Amino acid sequence: MLEAYFGELNMRTTQIFLCLQALGLIGLGLAYFIRPHEMTNLTGMLLLAQAAITDVRAYYGGLQIGLGIFLLLACRQAELTRGALILLVMIYSALGLARIGGLWLDGGFEQTFNLTALLIEVVSAALALWLLRRLPN
Repeated sequence: MLEAYFGELNMRTTQIFLCLQALGLIGLGLAYFIRPHEMTNLTGMLLLAQAAITDVRAYYGGLQIGLGIFLLLACRQAELTRGALILLVMIYSALGLARIGGLWLDGGFEQTFNLTALLIEVVSAALALWLLRRLPN
């Protein structure tokens, strides 16, 4: 009985985590799609050509929106939960490692934006991994 309760609690915690991740990704994706100049200016990026603007809308906007929609589906469909958590571990780990490499190569360890993003990525990857390991086989 107690085991079933903790299993249900773990699944609810996982669903909440996936839904929060989904909302964050969809929100950021919409922001990049609707306001590409303002969003890229946060990091000092300048969009000097129409092709650059379209690329930001597609990659930073569309990709995040697509990932968020998949995570929303995983919130409702238990069979997608494991795959969604694996996806988050892989994506956030890769982003974090690439960001650390970029900070090291570019000498930018004083970059507040990138350090904040790194913290979010590391915490998100760790939480996703922790939840993944708690899922029943």
